[in-house]
Amino acid sequence: MLNTHQVYNRAAHHWSRDQPMLLSDYTARPFLMEWSEPFLHGRLLDLGCGEGYVARYLARRGCNQIDGIDMSVEMIRHARMREAADPLGIRYLVGNACDLSLLGTARYELVIAVFLFNYLDLADTTHVLSELHHRLNRGGALIMSVPHPLMPFLEMPEDRFGFVPAAGYFSGRDYTFEGAIARRDGIEVPIRCVHKTLQDVFGALSKAGFQSMPEIAELGVTEEHLRLDSDFFSPLADKPLHLAIKVHKS
Repeated sequence: MLNTHQVYNRAAHHWSRDQPMLLSDYTARPFLMEWSEPFLHGRLLDLGCGEGYVARYLARRGCNQIDGIDMSVEMIRHARMREAADPLGIRYLVGNACDLSLLGTARYELVIAVFLFNYLDLADTTHVLSELHHRLNRGGALIMSVPHPLMPFLEMPEDRFGFVPAAGYFSGRDYTFEGAIARRDGIEVPIRCVHKTLQDVFGALSKAGFQSMPEIAELGVTEEHLRLDSDFFSPLADKPLHLAIKVHKS
């Protein structure tokens, strides 16, 4: 099995975009970016930034202190190419979320992690969340998304979005589920999910030091999406696709 960074090195050209293309560019990222708006006056960490799609959007919305980290050399290469062509002041670094020492003593008003934690097992998830809690300023926030824990166990159209479960909802905890997500042009890109239950996710946040009540949203296809492109979105209507979480450091 390929390592995660190898998967993304191979597929980086399919992720590189400046306009919505992937399913989750419609069903998840706009919601997360809207949640981020109140924090754009401070320093921001985009952890698992990929080729910089979210970081670029938030920079254009006014955030002028953004660090982006991803373990894929090719993803960061694409991000840096776009930064060179259209400078927004974003610093992109190749790094592993489990070791943030390359950031020195940097602290942040906001950490955004868009589909990062589905690549980490429960132990690494707790470790990374603990480090993020330490690096957040008091009153700052962590905004994150993962595939909805129930989604792999639902009947899903193979050419849109889904995972092949390696085991059941409880017995599959910490198992890696392989999957794919579609672009509107018909291209599929590979994704992974190290399965965690809702209890696992919220337990890890608590162990990491986040004591305030998280705000959650279960995201999926909306009526707006159906009006935009019924053929593409309707096979996923009325299904829980993503789980979004916002939690403050008290």
